[in-house]
Amino acid sequence: MRRFAPEAKGHGVPEVMDAIFYKRGNIRGTVAVIKALASAISIGSGAAVGREGPIIQIGSALGSAFSQFIGLSTRQKITLLSAGAGAGIAATFNTPLGGVLFALEILLPEVSNRTFLPVVVATGAATTIGRILIGPDPAFAVPDVQFPMVASFNPQEAVAFVLLGVLCGAAAWSFIRLLVFMEDGFPKLSGNEYVQNIVGMAVIGLMMVGLSHAFGHSYVDGVGYSVIQDILDHKMTATGLLALLFALKLLATTVSLGCGASGGIFSPSLYLGATLGAAFATGTSSILPHSGLTPSSAAIVGMAAMVGAGTGGVMTAIVMVFEMTRDYAIIVPVIVAVALAAGVRRALVNETIYTVKLRHRGHRIPKERHINLYLVKQAQDIMERRFIVARAGTTLKHALPAEDTDDARAIVVERDGRIVGLIPPRSGLWMESQTNPDLFVETFAERRMVICRDQDLLSLVFARLKRHGAGAAIVFQGGSRPRVNDIVGIVTKRTIADAVIDSYED
Repeated sequence: MRRFAPEAKGHGVPEVMDAIFYKRGNIRGTVAVIKALASAISIGSGAAVGREGPIIQIGSALGSAFSQFIGLSTRQKITLLSAGAGAGIAATFNTPLGGVLFALEILLPEVSNRTFLPVVVATGAATTIGRILIGPDPAFAVPDVQFPMVASFNPQEAVAFVLLGVLCGAAAWSFIRLLVFMEDGFPKLSGNEYVQNIVGMAVIGLMMVGLSHAFGHSYVDGVGYSVIQDILDHKMTATGLLALLFALKLLATTVSLGCGASGGIFSPSLYLGATLGAAFATGTSSILPHSGLTPSSAAIVGMAAMVGAGTGGVMTAIVMVFEMTRDYAIIVPVIVAVALAAGVRRALVNETIYTVKLRHRGHRIPKERHINLYLVKQAQDIMERRFIVARAGTTLKHALPAEDTDDARAIVVERDGRIVGLIPPRSGLWMESQTNPDLFVETFAERRMVICRDQDLLSLVFARLKRHGAGAAIVFQGGSRPRVNDIVGIVTKRTIADAVIDSYED
Protein backbone atom coordinates (compact mmCIF):
# COMPACT_ATOMS: atom_id res chain seq x y z
CA MET A 1 0.00 0.00 0.00
CA ARG A 2 2.72 2.47 0.93
CA ARG A 3 4.52 2.06 -2.39
CA PHE A 4 1.70 1.54 -4.87
CA ALA A 5 -1.61 2.80 -3.40
CA PRO A 6 -1.58 4.69 -0.08
CA GLU A 7 -5.31 5.38 -0.51
CA ALA A 8 -5.97 1.65 0.00
CA LYS A 9 -5.13 2.02 3.70
CA GLY A 10 -8.01 1.73 6.15
CA HIS A 11 -11.60 0.84 5.39
CA GLY A 12 -11.85 2.39 1.95
CA VAL A 13 -15.28 4.03 1.87
CA PRO A 14 -14.01 7.49 2.97
CA GLU A 15 -11.58 7.41 0.04
CA VAL A 16 -14.44 6.60 -2.31
CA MET A 17 -16.51 9.49 -0.96
CA ASP A 18 -13.47 11.77 -1.23
CA ALA A 19 -13.05 10.79 -4.88
CA ILE A 20 -16.71 11.58 -5.57
CA PHE A 21 -16.77 15.01 -3.98
CA TYR A 22 -13.19 16.24 -4.25
CA LYS A 23 -11.49 14.32 -7.08
CA ARG A 24 -14.15 14.45 -9.81
CA GLY A 25 -14.79 10.73 -9.54
CA ASN A 26 -11.22 9.71 -10.32
CA ILE A 27 -9.80 6.58 -8.67
CA ARG A 28 -6.76 4.82 -10.08
CA GLY A 29 -7.25 1.28 -11.36
CA THR A 30 -4.18 0.23 -9.38
CA VAL A 31 -6.20 0.73 -6.19
CA ALA A 32 -8.46 -2.23 -7.06
CA VAL A 33 -5.51 -4.63 -7.31
CA ILE A 34 -3.64 -3.34 -4.24
CA LYS A 35 -6.80 -3.13 -2.12
CA ALA A 36 -7.72 -6.73 -2.94
CA LEU A 37 -4.24 -8.03 -2.10
CA ALA A 38 -3.76 -5.92 1.02
CA SER A 39 -7.20 -6.74 2.42
CA ALA A 40 -6.74 -10.45 1.79
CA ILE A 41 -3.43 -10.41 3.67
CA SER A 42 -4.87 -8.29 6.50
CA ILE A 43 -7.95 -10.49 7.02
CA GLY A 44 -6.02 -13.71 6.49
CA SER A 45 -3.38 -12.78 9.05
CA GLY A 46 -5.95 -11.99 11.73
CA ALA A 47 -6.78 -8.28 11.46
CA ALA A 48 -10.26 -7.66 12.88
CA VAL A 49 -11.65 -6.06 9.75
CA GLY A 50 -14.32 -6.85 7.15
CA ARG A 51 -14.32 -7.58 3.46
CA GLU A 52 -17.24 -5.35 2.47
CA GLY A 53 -15.31 -2.07 2.70
CA PRO A 54 -12.60 -3.41 0.37
CA ILE A 55 -15.10 -4.71 -2.20
CA ILE A 56 -16.78 -1.28 -2.17
CA GLN A 57 -13.47 0.42 -2.93
CA ILE A 58 -12.51 -2.27 -5.46
CA GLY A 59 -15.84 -1.94 -7.30
CA SER A 60 -15.57 1.85 -7.21
CA ALA A 61 -12.01 1.76 -8.56
CA LEU A 62 -13.00 -0.55 -11.40
CA GLY A 63 -15.96 1.66 -12.31
CA SER A 64 -13.89 4.84 -12.16
CA ALA A 65 -10.92 3.40 -14.07
CA PHE A 66 -13.19 2.08 -16.82
CA SER A 67 -15.04 5.39 -17.14
CA GLN A 68 -11.73 7.27 -17.33
CA PHE A 69 -10.48 4.87 -20.00
CA ILE A 70 -13.49 5.50 -22.27
CA GLY A 71 -13.51 9.25 -21.52
CA LEU A 72 -16.77 9.76 -19.67
CA SER A 73 -17.74 13.07 -18.05
CA THR A 74 -17.46 13.74 -14.33
CA ARG A 75 -21.16 13.08 -13.80
CA GLN A 76 -20.92 9.74 -15.59
CA LYS A 77 -17.74 8.77 -13.73
CA ILE A 78 -19.42 9.36 -10.38
CA THR A 79 -22.45 7.34 -11.44
CA LEU A 80 -20.37 4.40 -12.66
CA LEU A 81 -18.16 4.57 -9.56
CA SER A 82 -21.24 4.35 -7.32
CA ALA A 83 -22.66 1.54 -9.43
CA GLY A 84 -19.46 -0.45 -8.90
CA ALA A 85 -19.66 0.08 -5.14
CA GLY A 86 -23.31 -0.97 -4.94
CA ALA A 87 -22.65 -3.99 -7.13
CA GLY A 88 -19.78 -5.10 -4.91
CA ILE A 89 -21.73 -4.98 -1.67
CA ALA A 90 -24.79 -6.61 -3.28
CA ALA A 91 -22.74 -9.56 -4.54
CA THR A 92 -20.91 -9.96 -1.21
CA PHE A 93 -24.02 -10.12 0.96
CA ASN A 94 -26.46 -11.40 -1.70
CA THR A 95 -28.55 -8.28 -1.01
CA PRO A 96 -29.39 -6.51 -4.29
CA LEU A 97 -31.73 -3.95 -2.72
CA GLY A 98 -29.20 -3.23 0.01
CA GLY A 99 -26.51 -2.63 -2.61
CA VAL A 100 -28.70 -0.19 -4.50
CA LEU A 101 -29.64 1.69 -1.34
CA PHE A 102 -26.01 1.86 -0.20
CA ALA A 103 -25.02 3.56 -3.46
CA LEU A 104 -27.96 5.95 -3.30
CA GLU A 105 -27.86 6.74 0.42
CA ILE A 106 -24.11 6.87 1.08
CA LEU A 107 -22.38 7.75 -2.19
CA LEU A 108 -24.46 9.39 -4.90
CA PRO A 109 -24.95 13.17 -4.69
CA GLU A 110 -28.08 12.91 -6.84
CA VAL A 111 -30.98 10.47 -7.05
CA SER A 112 -32.60 10.53 -10.46
CA ASN A 113 -33.20 8.25 -13.42
CA ARG A 114 -29.78 9.07 -14.86
CA THR A 115 -28.05 7.84 -11.68
CA PHE A 116 -30.53 5.25 -10.41
CA LEU A 117 -30.83 3.07 -13.51
CA PRO A 118 -27.10 2.37 -14.01
CA VAL A 119 -26.79 1.43 -10.32
CA VAL A 120 -29.75 -0.96 -10.56
CA VAL A 121 -28.39 -2.63 -13.71
CA ALA A 122 -24.91 -3.07 -12.22
CA THR A 123 -26.24 -4.34 -8.89
CA GLY A 124 -28.61 -6.81 -10.52
CA ALA A 125 -25.84 -8.15 -12.76
CA ALA A 126 -23.42 -8.50 -9.84
CA THR A 127 -25.99 -10.29 -7.69
CA THR A 128 -26.81 -12.74 -10.48
CA ILE A 129 -23.16 -13.58 -11.14
CA GLY A 130 -22.47 -13.77 -7.40
CA ARG A 131 -25.29 -16.30 -6.95
CA ILE A 132 -23.89 -18.42 -9.79
CA LEU A 133 -20.36 -18.41 -8.37
CA ILE A 134 -21.02 -18.32 -4.60
CA GLY A 135 -24.55 -19.66 -4.28
CA PRO A 136 -28.03 -18.26 -3.60
CA ASP A 137 -27.95 -18.61 0.17
CA PRO A 138 -28.11 -15.47 2.35
CA ALA A 139 -25.08 -14.30 4.30
CA PHE A 140 -26.39 -15.86 7.54
CA ALA A 141 -28.61 -18.85 8.19
CA VAL A 142 -31.23 -17.35 10.47
CA PRO A 143 -33.50 -19.63 12.53
CA ASP A 144 -37.22 -19.02 12.84
CA VAL A 145 -37.26 -15.91 15.03
CA GLN A 146 -40.53 -14.77 16.55
CA PHE A 147 -41.34 -11.10 17.12
CA PRO A 148 -44.51 -10.98 19.26
CA MET A 149 -44.82 -7.21 18.87
CA VAL A 150 -45.87 -7.79 15.25
CA ALA A 151 -48.94 -9.82 16.22
CA SER A 152 -49.95 -7.81 19.27
CA PHE A 153 -48.55 -4.86 21.15
CA ASN A 154 -46.24 -5.95 23.95
CA PRO A 155 -45.14 -3.02 26.15
CA GLN A 156 -42.12 -4.85 27.54
CA GLU A 157 -40.91 -5.81 24.10
CA ALA A 158 -41.38 -2.25 22.87
CA VAL A 159 -39.35 -0.96 25.81
CA ALA A 160 -36.68 -3.58 25.14
CA PHE A 161 -36.23 -2.57 21.49
CA VAL A 162 -36.19 1.13 22.41
CA LEU A 163 -33.48 0.54 25.01
CA LEU A 164 -31.51 -1.62 22.58
CA GLY A 165 -31.67 1.12 19.94
CA VAL A 166 -30.39 3.72 22.39
CA LEU A 167 -27.63 1.37 23.53
CA CYS A 168 -26.54 0.69 19.94
CA GLY A 169 -26.46 4.44 19.24
CA ALA A 170 -24.09 4.96 22.16
CA ALA A 171 -22.01 1.99 20.98
CA ALA A 172 -21.77 3.44 17.46
CA TRP A 173 -20.54 6.71 18.96
CA SER A 174 -17.90 4.79 20.91
CA PHE A 175 -16.85 2.99 17.72
CA ILE A 176 -16.40 6.26 15.85
CA ARG A 177 -14.52 8.03 18.65
CA LEU A 178 -12.22 5.08 19.35
CA LEU A 179 -11.41 4.67 15.64
CA VAL A 180 -10.49 8.36 15.39
CA PHE A 181 -8.34 8.01 18.50
CA MET A 182 -6.48 5.01 17.06
CA GLU A 183 -5.99 6.55 13.62
CA ASP A 184 -4.56 9.68 15.23
CA GLY A 185 -2.67 7.83 17.97
CA PHE A 186 -0.61 5.31 16.01
CA PRO A 187 1.23 7.97 13.94
CA LYS A 188 2.13 9.68 17.24
CA LEU A 189 3.42 6.37 18.58
CA SER A 190 5.97 6.13 15.77
CA GLY A 191 6.61 7.91 12.51
CA ASN A 192 7.55 4.59 10.92
CA GLU A 193 4.49 2.94 9.37
CA TYR A 194 6.04 -0.53 9.62
CA VAL A 195 6.54 -0.12 13.37
CA GLN A 196 2.92 1.02 13.71
CA ASN A 197 1.70 -2.11 11.94
CA ILE A 198 3.96 -4.43 13.95
CA VAL A 199 2.75 -2.97 17.25
CA GLY A 200 -0.92 -3.04 16.26
CA MET A 201 -0.92 -6.58 14.90
CA ALA A 202 1.06 -7.76 17.93
CA VAL A 203 -1.75 -6.45 20.14
CA ILE A 204 -4.30 -8.36 18.03
CA GLY A 205 -2.17 -11.51 18.27
CA LEU A 206 -1.97 -11.29 22.05
CA MET A 207 -5.76 -10.89 22.24
CA MET A 208 -6.19 -13.99 20.05
CA VAL A 209 -3.78 -16.02 22.20
CA GLY A 210 -5.47 -14.91 25.42
CA LEU A 211 -8.95 -15.79 24.16
CA SER A 212 -7.76 -19.13 22.78
CA HIS A 213 -6.27 -20.10 26.15
CA ALA A 214 -9.33 -18.93 28.08
CA PHE A 215 -12.16 -20.13 25.82
CA GLY A 216 -10.57 -22.37 23.20
CA HIS A 217 -11.28 -19.94 20.33
CA SER A 218 -9.66 -16.67 19.16
CA TYR A 219 -13.09 -15.08 18.37
CA VAL A 220 -11.99 -11.52 17.47
CA ASP A 221 -9.86 -12.10 14.36
CA GLY A 222 -11.07 -11.74 10.78
CA VAL A 223 -14.60 -10.91 9.70
CA GLY A 224 -16.23 -12.78 12.59
CA TYR A 225 -19.13 -14.37 10.70
CA SER A 226 -18.76 -17.65 12.59
CA VAL A 227 -19.36 -15.89 15.90
CA ILE A 228 -22.45 -14.15 14.52
CA GLN A 229 -23.77 -17.47 13.22
CA ASP A 230 -23.20 -19.13 16.60
CA ILE A 231 -25.19 -16.36 18.29
CA LEU A 232 -28.05 -16.77 15.81
CA ASP A 233 -27.98 -20.55 16.41
CA HIS A 234 -28.25 -20.04 20.21
CA LYS A 235 -24.80 -21.56 20.75
CA MET A 236 -23.51 -18.47 22.61
CA THR A 237 -25.76 -17.20 25.38
CA ALA A 238 -23.39 -16.27 28.23
CA THR A 239 -23.87 -12.59 28.98
CA GLY A 240 -20.35 -12.07 30.29
CA LEU A 241 -18.70 -13.68 27.26
CA LEU A 242 -20.86 -11.74 24.80
CA ALA A 243 -20.09 -8.43 26.53
CA LEU A 244 -16.38 -9.29 26.60
CA LEU A 245 -16.37 -10.12 22.89
CA PHE A 246 -18.11 -6.83 22.12
CA ALA A 247 -15.44 -4.84 23.98
CA LEU A 248 -12.52 -6.82 22.55
CA LYS A 249 -13.83 -6.69 18.97
CA LEU A 250 -14.31 -2.94 19.31
CA LEU A 251 -10.71 -2.60 20.44
CA ALA A 252 -9.37 -5.10 17.89
CA THR A 253 -11.07 -3.44 14.90
CA THR A 254 -9.97 0.07 15.80
CA VAL A 255 -6.41 -1.09 16.51
CA SER A 256 -6.30 -2.97 13.19
CA LEU A 257 -7.43 0.03 11.16
CA GLY A 258 -5.36 2.47 13.21
CA CYS A 259 -2.13 0.55 12.67
CA GLY A 260 -2.58 0.45 8.90
CA ALA A 261 -4.45 -2.76 8.10
CA SER A 262 -6.70 -2.77 5.04
CA GLY A 263 -10.29 -3.82 5.61
CA GLY A 264 -13.84 -2.67 6.19
CA ILE A 265 -16.00 -1.76 9.18
CA PHE A 266 -19.24 -3.31 7.91
CA SER A 267 -18.60 -6.86 9.19
CA PRO A 268 -17.20 -5.59 12.52
CA SER A 269 -20.35 -3.47 12.90
CA LEU A 270 -22.49 -6.58 12.39
CA TYR A 271 -20.35 -8.45 14.93
CA LEU A 272 -20.63 -5.62 17.47
CA GLY A 273 -24.38 -5.36 16.97
CA ALA A 274 -24.89 -9.11 17.30
CA THR A 275 -22.84 -9.47 20.49
CA LEU A 276 -24.28 -6.33 22.07
CA GLY A 277 -27.85 -7.30 21.17
CA ALA A 278 -27.49 -10.85 22.45
CA ALA A 279 -25.80 -9.68 25.66
CA PHE A 280 -28.62 -7.16 26.17
CA ALA A 281 -31.27 -9.87 25.71
CA THR A 282 -29.68 -12.30 28.16
CA GLY A 283 -28.80 -9.56 30.64
CA THR A 284 -32.32 -8.09 30.80
CA SER A 285 -34.26 -11.37 30.76
CA SER A 286 -34.89 -11.11 34.50
CA ILE A 287 -35.79 -7.41 34.37
CA LEU A 288 -38.11 -7.75 31.34
CA PRO A 289 -39.27 -11.37 31.60
CA HIS A 290 -42.26 -10.94 29.26
CA SER A 291 -40.48 -9.04 26.49
CA GLY A 292 -40.11 -12.16 24.35
CA LEU A 293 -36.65 -10.96 23.41
CA THR A 294 -34.25 -13.78 22.57
CA PRO A 295 -30.49 -13.56 21.93
CA SER A 296 -31.00 -14.29 18.22
CA SER A 297 -33.81 -11.73 17.69
CA ALA A 298 -31.90 -9.09 19.65
CA ALA A 299 -28.75 -9.91 17.66
CA ILE A 300 -30.56 -9.30 14.37
CA VAL A 301 -31.93 -5.97 15.56
CA GLY A 302 -28.55 -5.02 17.05
CA MET A 303 -26.78 -5.71 13.76
CA ALA A 304 -29.10 -3.38 11.85
CA ALA A 305 -28.91 -0.68 14.54
CA MET A 306 -25.09 -0.67 14.68
CA VAL A 307 -24.72 -0.53 10.90
CA GLY A 308 -27.36 2.16 10.48
CA ALA A 309 -26.06 4.35 13.30
CA GLY A 310 -22.37 3.96 12.48
CA THR A 311 -22.50 4.39 8.71
CA GLY A 312 -25.48 6.74 8.48
CA GLY A 313 -27.10 4.36 5.99
CA VAL A 314 -30.37 3.92 7.86
CA MET A 315 -32.47 2.55 5.00
CA THR A 316 -29.52 0.45 3.81
CA ALA A 317 -29.24 -1.23 7.21
CA ILE A 318 -32.97 -1.93 7.47
CA VAL A 319 -33.29 -3.42 4.00
CA MET A 320 -30.03 -5.39 4.12
CA VAL A 321 -30.95 -7.10 7.38
CA PHE A 322 -34.38 -7.90 5.96
CA GLU A 323 -32.73 -9.42 2.85
CA MET A 324 -30.31 -11.41 5.02
CA THR A 325 -33.06 -12.91 7.19
CA ARG A 326 -35.87 -12.85 4.59
CA ASP A 327 -38.33 -12.48 7.45
CA TYR A 328 -40.73 -9.53 7.15
CA ALA A 329 -41.64 -9.83 10.84
CA ILE A 330 -38.39 -8.13 11.82
CA ILE A 331 -39.16 -4.87 9.99
CA VAL A 332 -41.00 -3.00 12.75
CA PRO A 333 -38.52 -3.76 15.57
CA VAL A 334 -35.59 -3.04 13.25
CA ILE A 335 -37.03 0.30 12.13
CA VAL A 336 -37.57 1.39 15.74
CA ALA A 337 -34.11 0.37 16.89
CA VAL A 338 -32.25 1.75 13.85
CA ALA A 339 -34.02 5.10 14.00
CA LEU A 340 -33.28 5.53 17.71
CA ALA A 341 -29.69 4.36 17.32
CA ALA A 342 -29.05 6.79 14.47
CA GLY A 343 -30.66 9.63 16.43
CA VAL A 344 -28.57 8.95 19.53
CA ARG A 345 -25.36 8.71 17.51
CA ARG A 346 -26.11 11.96 15.71
CA ALA A 347 -26.84 13.70 19.01
CA LEU A 348 -23.44 12.57 20.31
CA VAL A 349 -21.40 13.08 17.13
CA ASN A 350 -22.67 14.61 13.91
CA GLU A 351 -20.29 12.69 11.65
CA THR A 352 -20.58 9.06 10.59
CA ILE A 353 -17.72 6.57 10.68
CA TYR A 354 -17.23 7.32 6.96
CA THR A 355 -17.28 11.12 7.04
CA VAL A 356 -15.38 11.77 10.29
CA LYS A 357 -12.06 10.87 8.63
CA LEU A 358 -12.71 13.30 5.78
CA ARG A 359 -13.79 16.01 8.22
CA HIS A 360 -10.35 15.87 9.80
CA ARG A 361 -8.85 16.52 6.36
CA GLY A 362 -11.03 19.56 5.91
CA HIS A 363 -13.16 17.74 3.31
CA ARG A 364 -16.74 18.13 4.44
CA ILE A 365 -19.37 15.89 2.89
CA PRO A 366 -22.79 17.58 2.60
CA LYS A 367 -25.51 15.73 4.49
CA GLU A 368 -28.55 17.04 2.60
CA ARG A 369 -27.05 16.47 -0.82
CA HIS A 370 -29.57 14.56 -2.93
CA ILE A 371 -30.46 17.48 -5.17
CA ASN A 372 -28.23 17.73 -8.23
CA LEU A 373 -24.75 16.72 -9.31
CA TYR A 374 -23.65 20.35 -9.71
CA LEU A 375 -23.24 20.35 -5.90
CA VAL A 376 -20.18 18.12 -6.39
CA LYS A 377 -18.36 21.07 -7.98
CA GLN A 378 -15.97 23.10 -5.87
CA ALA A 379 -15.74 26.86 -5.50
CA GLN A 380 -12.66 26.97 -7.73
CA ASP A 381 -14.65 25.35 -10.56
CA ILE A 382 -17.10 28.24 -10.96
CA MET A 383 -15.39 31.28 -9.39
CA GLU A 384 -14.56 34.40 -11.38
CA ARG A 385 -10.79 34.69 -11.46
CA ARG A 386 -10.60 38.30 -12.62
CA PHE A 387 -10.85 40.78 -9.77
CA ILE A 388 -9.26 43.95 -8.41
CA VAL A 389 -7.87 44.50 -4.91
CA ALA A 390 -8.15 48.15 -3.86
CA ARG A 391 -7.09 49.75 -0.61
CA ALA A 392 -9.71 51.71 1.36
CA GLY A 393 -9.32 55.40 0.58
CA THR A 394 -8.62 54.76 -3.11
CA THR A 395 -10.77 56.80 -5.47
CA LEU A 396 -12.81 55.26 -8.25
CA LYS A 397 -10.55 56.95 -10.79
CA HIS A 398 -7.47 55.14 -9.50
CA ALA A 399 -9.21 51.86 -8.67
CA LEU A 400 -10.79 51.20 -12.06
CA PRO A 401 -8.65 50.94 -15.20
CA ALA A 402 -9.83 53.16 -17.99
CA GLU A 403 -10.14 50.23 -20.38
CA ASP A 404 -12.38 48.20 -18.03
CA THR A 405 -15.55 49.49 -19.65
CA ASP A 406 -17.42 46.18 -19.34
CA ASP A 407 -17.27 46.44 -15.55
CA ALA A 408 -16.70 42.67 -15.41
CA ARG A 409 -14.30 42.51 -12.49
CA ALA A 410 -15.18 42.47 -8.80
CA ILE A 411 -13.34 44.83 -6.44
CA VAL A 412 -12.11 43.60 -3.06
CA VAL A 413 -11.66 46.51 -0.66
CA GLU A 414 -8.98 46.02 2.02
CA ARG A 415 -7.54 48.07 4.85
CA ASP A 416 -4.20 47.09 6.42
CA GLY A 417 -4.46 43.60 5.00
CA ARG A 418 -8.02 43.03 6.22
CA ILE A 419 -11.00 42.79 3.89
CA VAL A 420 -13.59 45.46 4.61
CA GLY A 421 -15.95 45.01 1.68
CA LEU A 422 -16.66 43.68 -1.78
CA ILE A 423 -18.04 45.31 -4.89
CA PRO A 424 -19.48 42.58 -7.12
CA PRO A 425 -18.82 42.57 -10.87
CA ARG A 426 -21.17 44.28 -13.30
CA SER A 427 -22.31 46.71 -10.64
CA GLY A 428 -22.27 49.74 -12.96
CA LEU A 429 -19.36 51.26 -11.09
CA TRP A 430 -17.38 52.17 -14.23
CA MET A 431 -20.09 54.61 -15.29
CA GLU A 432 -20.08 56.07 -11.78
CA SER A 433 -16.31 56.55 -12.03
CA GLN A 434 -16.80 58.73 -15.09
CA THR A 435 -19.19 61.10 -13.34
CA ASN A 436 -17.80 61.00 -9.78
CA PRO A 437 -14.17 59.89 -10.10
CA ASP A 438 -13.12 61.17 -6.66
CA LEU A 439 -15.50 59.02 -4.61
CA PHE A 440 -13.82 56.35 -2.45
CA VAL A 441 -14.33 52.70 -3.36
CA GLU A 442 -15.45 51.72 0.15
CA THR A 443 -18.54 53.88 -0.37
CA PHE A 444 -19.94 51.25 -2.73
CA ALA A 445 -18.63 48.14 -1.00
CA GLU A 446 -20.98 45.52 0.41
CA ARG A 447 -20.07 44.59 3.99
CA ARG A 448 -22.22 41.47 4.03
CA MET A 449 -20.07 38.78 2.44
CA VAL A 450 -18.60 35.39 3.21
CA ILE A 451 -15.27 33.69 2.62
CA CYS A 452 -14.58 30.13 1.52
CA ARG A 453 -11.70 27.95 0.41
CA ASP A 454 -11.09 27.06 -3.21
CA GLN A 455 -11.83 23.37 -2.48
CA ASP A 456 -15.10 23.97 -0.61
CA LEU A 457 -18.10 22.24 -2.18
CA LEU A 458 -20.82 24.43 -3.66
CA SER A 459 -23.32 23.02 -1.19
CA LEU A 460 -21.23 24.45 1.66
CA VAL A 461 -20.82 27.78 -0.13
CA PHE A 462 -24.58 27.95 -0.68
CA ALA A 463 -25.28 27.25 2.99
CA ARG A 464 -22.85 29.97 4.06
CA LEU A 465 -24.33 32.53 1.67
CA LYS A 466 -27.84 31.78 2.91
CA ARG A 467 -26.84 31.88 6.58
CA HIS A 468 -25.25 35.34 6.26
CA GLY A 469 -27.63 36.74 3.64
CA ALA A 470 -24.67 37.55 1.40
CA GLY A 471 -24.59 38.01 -2.35
CA ALA A 472 -21.02 36.87 -2.99
CA ALA A 473 -18.19 34.82 -1.52
CA ILE A 474 -14.47 35.60 -1.61
CA VAL A 475 -12.45 32.49 -2.42
CA PHE A 476 -9.10 31.90 -0.74
CA GLN A 477 -6.36 29.38 -1.26
CA GLY A 478 -4.31 28.26 1.71
CA GLY A 479 -4.67 27.84 5.46
CA SER A 480 -7.29 28.66 8.04
CA ARG A 481 -6.21 32.33 8.35
CA PRO A 482 -6.50 33.72 4.82
CA ARG A 483 -4.86 36.97 3.80
CA VAL A 484 -5.59 39.35 0.97
CA ASN A 485 -2.73 37.88 -1.04
CA ASP A 486 -4.41 34.46 -0.82
CA ILE A 487 -7.54 35.54 -2.72
CA VAL A 488 -7.94 33.53 -5.92
CA GLY A 489 -11.47 34.36 -7.06
CA ILE A 490 -15.03 35.49 -6.38
CA VAL A 491 -18.22 33.42 -6.36
CA THR A 492 -21.30 35.46 -7.15
CA LYS A 493 -24.94 34.55 -7.60
CA ARG A 494 -24.43 34.94 -11.34
CA THR A 495 -21.69 32.29 -11.39
CA ILE A 496 -23.87 30.02 -9.25
CA ALA A 497 -26.77 30.42 -11.68
CA ASP A 498 -24.46 29.59 -14.60
CA ALA A 499 -23.29 26.42 -12.80
CA VAL A 500 -26.88 25.32 -12.20
CA ILE A 501 -27.88 25.99 -15.81
CA ASP A 502 -24.85 24.12 -17.14
CA SER A 503 -25.76 21.08 -15.02
CA TYR A 504 -28.98 20.51 -16.94
CA GLU A 505 -28.94 18.44 -20.10
CA ASP A 506 -31.18 18.54 -23.12
